[in-house]
Order: sequence, then structure tokens, then C-alpha cells
Amino acid sequence: MTTDTKKPEEPRSMSTATPTRAPHQDLPGAHTDGGGRVGGGLFDPKQLLKSFPDAVRKLDPRVMVKSPVMFVVLVGSVVTTVLAVKDPGDWFGWAIAGWLWLTTIFANLAEAVAEGRGKAQADTLRKAKTDTVARRLNGGTEESVPGTELRIGDLVVCEAGDVIPGDGDVVEGVASVDESAITGESAPVIRESGGDRSAVTGGTKVLSDRIVIKITTKPGETFIDRMINLVEGAARQKTPNEIALNILLASLTIVFLLAVVTLQPFAVYAGAEQSMIVLAALLVCLIPTTIGALLSAIGIAGMDRLVQRNVLAMSGRAVEAAGDVSTLLLDKTGTITLGNRQAAEFVPVRGTTAAELADAAQLSSLADETPEGRSIVVLAKEKYGLRERHQGELVGAEWIAFTAQTRMSGVDLVENGSARKVRKGATGSVVAWVTENGGTVSEDAQELTGAISQAGGTPLLVAAMDDKGARVLGVIHLKDVVKEGMRERFDELRRMGIKTVMITGDNPLTAKAIADEAGVDDFLAEATPEDKMALIKREQAGGKL
Repeated sequence: MTTDTKKPEEPRSMSTATPTRAPHQDLPGAHTDGGGRVGGGLFDPKQLLKSFPDAVRKLDPRVMVKSPVMFVVLVGSVVTTVLAVKDPGDWFGWAIAGWLWLTTIFANLAEAVAEGRGKAQADTLRKAKTDTVARRLNGGTEESVPGTELRIGDLVVCEAGDVIPGDGDVVEGVASVDESAITGESAPVIRESGGDRSAVTGGTKVLSDRIVIKITTKPGETFIDRMINLVEGAARQKTPNEIALNILLASLTIVFLLAVVTLQPFAVYAGAEQSMIVLAALLVCLIPTTIGALLSAIGIAGMDRLVQRNVLAMSGRAVEAAGDVSTLLLDKTGTITLGNRQAAEFVPVRGTTAAELADAAQLSSLADETPEGRSIVVLAKEKYGLRERHQGELVGAEWIAFTAQTRMSGVDLVENGSARKVRKGATGSVVAWVTENGGTVSEDAQELTGAISQAGGTPLLVAAMDDKGARVLGVIHLKDVVKEGMRERFDELRRMGIKTVMITGDNPLTAKAIADEAGVDDFLAEATPEDKMALIKREQAGGKL
């Protein structure tokens, strides 16, 4: 998403789609070509055609007068057109009038394209909102209705995989919810009825279980609606260099206007009086018309080159300011990291082989549809060569799906005539399961979970109960994976004299681990929006851009 900021002291740009799939790449409008570049760009013919009516509307003299050079061209266009109409046989007059109108329209079209970018992004958000279908409860039965028809007090049902259709509170059930589209945090959060963890936001995704949500916002006041208003309310700003150049061009226009006005008396005195069409054409040739017409196009060209490289510049000023940036503040999730915690390593306890742990981890994760669960299955396949199995292959197996209440997943099955149970999940849940089944947790398992936590990762225990009793087999190391090549990019920025700071809502241990792996110069952990703004102001107060 991109808009032009209204605050000139805060030029910004932000990363969009990358060759590695981002967590929200499936949203409407997030398309790239095969090489990871954004398709279309700002000079997309469809965008030009859509912006043409706006370019024509900008011919209003009250708008054109803001650019003295182009206002003079507009006046010349009108004068030559009137004279050409009076003398229809004068092909020279028609040619001059045509070229002047073409010049004026071209300048306005460049400006209209810049302003049309924000409108296009607002349309994308609006489409995402209108395409959401809600399962509304009506007298105990469910009915499918567009998300835009929901009203305050409506009850809607959301299950695993559903997008929450509107802002509200959970009144029944508990579920894990992916809020990365709103907060940018990689870890799913638990939302349950009652207490201070019941609020949900439209546009987020339910990852597990089933919840009933009571809508608490009016149509037009949801989070997505506020985003649409923010995008549509932004206006393209002229850069400082563009403003200074406009002043220079206005001065030159006045000089050449006076020069052309004084030519006619001399021409009359010499007996070679010139027509107004010739004088208008001469004036447009003398004044810096090309520069005036191309000012907006030049700014858009810079933004277009960035768009083709998956960066959205929020204003022409941001493009100019990028050359003077000395501090780069970066969000962690989806920018430095892939955006979802993924399984990075299987660490077995003493007496258990890595292959045995990988097999149990894969089995216990087949019923886990969360991104973390799927990554465990993939890691077992890619690193340990285990064929990816499916639930239907194991006859008689009883699958234990991951839920927000149990925080575990697993399977109960019979192998070689003996019963076997496998569980994987949060440390506390698995320890409780092992203890309830008469087993004990070894000290090295506790040491491994502590080491992973200290390193900023998330440990998941894998346990089994068979003829050897209930026991912990090992630990799965989950971590927010840093995108490939980030350290090299930060090294290059450092050589350019740019300091990099990572900002995240994660705890300090996790933030430090990611910062060390990525190679940033500094980081800010557990950051609230107020903390982020305070950091920006501190850097600016120190003379940094």
C-alpha cells in the first residue's frame, strides 16, 4: 500500500513483495512477475487511461495557475484555438494549437498518475473488504452475507482458515489468530471470550478452533475503512527541489513574456507585424515549457523505478531524501524476517536419535494446520529425508488436532501390535501430558528448552508414550527466519554510512537474536507505536535523517 504523506518532515518508503513469499502476499493487488518484480508499475497503460479524465479536469485555470509555466501554455492554447477557429483554413494555426494542448494535457497527465496511485490502492483495500463473506448467526442457523452488511451486535462464526469479517469481540470459544496483517508480529495470538484478549480486528485470519464474534463497529468505521480514508485523504506533495525549480521557472517565464510582448511594437515599426499564433508559439518555445511539463513526470519516474524493485515511495520527496538518509529504521516481521515462525532444528535428548525425533515430530504435526506445524513437516522431509505422510495413510489412527486450549497436537496409533501415542506442543502442555501419564521430564530436556529461549527462539517439546513409558524425545527449535542475504545488504548500507535499526514488538531476547543474525547496528524491542515515534524524534533531534 502506498500514499503520499502529508507531513513533509517524515519522508518514508516501505518494502513490499519480495522474491520470498511474504505473509500477506495473497492479498488482492500483491502481484509480482516471475523474477520477483512488481508488475505494471506507475506507467501501466491502464493507469494512464484511468488518469486521463483527471488530467482533463485539471485544465481548470484555478488549478493550472499554481504552475505559472503551464498556465501560460494553457492561455496560449486557448488563444491559438480561438484564432484557428476564426480562420479554419489556417493549418499552421491548428498545428500550433494541437501541440500546445498536447503539451498541457501531458503535464496534467503526469500529475494525475501520481495522485491516481493512492486511489488505486484504496480500491484494492475496498475490494478486499467487499469480497469478505461472513457466516452470520440468525436464530441458531448460519447464513452467508457480505462483510459490508454486518451491523453492531451481529454474531458471526469463524473457524480455522476464515478471515475475520469485521472488528468485534469474541463471545464464545478460543482460537489462535494471525494478526500479522495488522500488527506485523510473526507469532499468532490467542483470542478468547472474556477478559482483555477478546478483541479481534477485521482482516485477520483464524488459524485454529472455532469462535463466535460479536461485531462492535459500525459500517465505515472498521480498521480497513480507516485505512481507506487514510489512503484517499493523502495528496502528492511537491519536493523542495521541485518547489525551488518552480520559482525559477516562474521568474524565467516573466522575463520571456516581457521579451515577447516588446517584440510586436518593433515588428509593427519594421512593417512586419506578427500574428498572435506566431507570438504564442514563440513564447512557449522560449519559456522552459519542457521542464515545467516534466517536473511531475520526473518525480514519478523515480518512484516507478522503485516500484519495479518492490519498494513503494510515498512521495517524490522520499525519493530525493533517500540520498541523504543516515539512519534506516526497519520493521522486523516481513521485512527482515519471513514473517512466520518456522521450525529450524530438531534437538534430541540423550538416548534419542535425531531420526527418531524427526519421525515423531512429523507424525505429531500432521494434525496441526498452523504455519508452525506445517513447517515442522517440511523440515522433517527436507533435512531428514522423511516422506511426507498424510492422515489417511495410517489406518485406525486417532488424530489430535492442535487447539488453543490444549496447545498440543498429536496422534494415537498402533504400530507392530503395540499402542503408541505421540504429542508435540508448548513446553508446559507437553510436560503436563508426560507427567499425567506417569513419565518424567529429563534435565537435559529442560536445559535444551532454556537454551533455545535464551537464544530468542521458541521451544516445542515432542513426547511419546509406548512400551517404554511416557518420555520427552526432544525439542523443536522454532524461530523467525531471517531472509536470505540480509546481512550482506546491511553490510552494504554500513559501507554507505547508513545506520540500521530494527524495530519489533518481540521480547528483548528474541529481538537480540534476530538482530545479531541479520547484522543490524541496533534494535528496539517491545516497541509500541509511541516508542517508535519517540525513536524517530530522537534521531531527528540529533540531526539524522
